[in-house]
Amino acid sequence: MTTPPTKGEGEEREGPVIRDKRRIDPETGKVRETAATPPSPGPSGGTASGGEPAKEVGEEVAALQSQLAERTLDLQRLKAEYDNYRKRVERDRVAVREQALANVLNELLPVLDDIGRARDHGELVGGFKSVAESLEATTGKLGLTRFGEKGEPFDPVVHEALMHGYSAEVTETSVTDVLQPGYRIGERILRPARVAVAEPDPNAESAADAEAAGPAAEAAPDAEAASDGEQDTDGPKGDA
Repeated sequence: MTTPPTKGEGEEREGPVIRDKRRIDPETGKVRETAATPPSPGPSGGTASGGEPAKEVGEEVAALQSQLAERTLDLQRLKAEYDNYRKRVERDRVAVREQALANVLNELLPVLDDIGRARDHGELVGGFKSVAESLEATTGKLGLTRFGEKGEPFDPVVHEALMHGYSAEVTETSVTDVLQPGYRIGERILRPARVAVAEPDPNAESAADAEAAGPAAEAAPDAEAASDGEQDTDGPKGDA
């Protein structure tokens, strides 16, 4: 059997080409190693390491990074809005609680006034005393504070002047009597203290000035009389 003549290098061989794709080698009986899959050509027919495909990959990476930065900013903005919403809800919740508590305690102020009047008149005795003290303790735990005392400086923010007068015993506008105590919760004034106030008496200053000028005026006539006496004594001596 003669072999067909071969052509020169670089030329394909004529006739069918048979490739053995069996995984088991028929001669040795061992599993053949599979050949590495050649790299697939890129969109332009070249590999990914080529110039044009690498440029496209870089542009795609830059676009993805830009989208990631935008999404990150969106998440940060959303988180800030949620934090502000949570703080606002908490603030509103506290305000609603304080308002509800203030409304309840405001309705109890007349009862506390009655308890205070009964204590002033010595009528707070027996079981009524225990109930009154328990009620005052409970309102104190809820943050209710009583204010308004005699002698303290008058403050129009926390005091309501129902009576006004003048007194020589004060050096500034002061509370002389508490007609109805005031109550507050924290910084919120539920009811101002209703008081009588007194200002320094302007006539007292003029009276003090007159008293100070009195001894000086009395001393002046005495000095004049003494001077006249000396002149009379000297007169006759001169005639002699």
